[in-house]
Amino acid sequence: MPRDRRALARAVEQGLQRVADERFSCSGARLAHNGRSMIRALAPIALSALRPLFTAAIVAAALAGCATRAVNVRPPSADPAEFAGWTCSRIDDELDAVQQRAADIAYAVDEGTGSNILALGVGMTVFWPALLASRPNGLEAADLARLQGRYEALRTAATARSCPPPGAAAPVAAAATLPLSVGDRLVYEDRAAARLPPSAWTLRVTALQSTEMAFELETAPRGAWRQDRAGNVLDAPGGSLQWQRLLRDELALGQVVAGDMIVAGDPLSRARLRGQVVAVGPQTVAEHRFDVAVIELFGDAPRSEAYTRVDGAIVVDRHSGVLLRLDLRSAHPSFALRRRLMRIEVAPR
Repeated sequence: MPRDRRALARAVEQGLQRVADERFSCSGARLAHNGRSMIRALAPIALSALRPLFTAAIVAAALAGCATRAVNVRPPSADPAEFAGWTCSRIDDELDAVQQRAADIAYAVDEGTGSNILALGVGMTVFWPALLASRPNGLEAADLARLQGRYEALRTAATARSCPPPGAAAPVAAAATLPLSVGDRLVYEDRAAARLPPSAWTLRVTALQSTEMAFELETAPRGAWRQDRAGNVLDAPGGSLQWQRLLRDELALGQVVAGDMIVAGDPLSRARLRGQVVAVGPQTVAEHRFDVAVIELFGDAPRSEAYTRVDGAIVVDRHSGVLLRLDLRSAHPSFALRRRLMRIEVAPR
């Protein structure tokens, strides 16, 4: 190899080594090793072709090094004055939207790493230090820091306007648009299999909040039931089927969803599901008018030392998240269920 080429190759190696040793201590070192192998392989290439590689290799090493932890990214400041003219209701909605966006980013990172440890619903309060500290990558770190800055500015604006705490009861105008009122009872028919006799499964509305609805499950296994306005079940009594992050707001035709369905209290009973919205529009169910979304579901669940298929459909009201129908088919008994809304018993007004 001519002397000038050998000198340039050595310079590239030294540059990569400095990046790996001085600025990054993990993946950058692997990249530097790969970069050295690449330079040796390219030794016969003309000197003019190697010069651009020197710059590219150094930049690539810098970009591919150890990820910036979100906790170390200072939140970009947002001006509370931007929200000075907002009503408390609008600030509260935006706080929920910001936290939901942060939860979505963190959940996507968890899915990519296979951890899936986050299960927040709309209306939940995000604990920012934990959220930032455990999701490290660059773009996600910057997004989370930006959202934290916006969240803090919104909270400052809310304090200045003496707004009530987030998650308070839904405004009267918003509650009036819901298909339910406090005290109403939703009576479903449950069947574990087509040939088995049906059983009643009843929810009574106990609270309507701006982003959530609370119920009391009056039939076994009895207990508090809480869901968001997309239809995700945030809390449920032990032994109940629960899906915390399967559905999304404003479901549209063709939209794809994904998430876990679990048996509350049993970490081993879990089905990983994907779905697609196959129909939307007005429909009368149990003598009430709803704006429905029909989502076909498919996936699998572990059973013994293998996996078994789970498929079916879920039908929800797009405005309130009220479950209208759930059909699940599987050889796994926990995920074989037909649940259908039969009637709504309206409480005295």
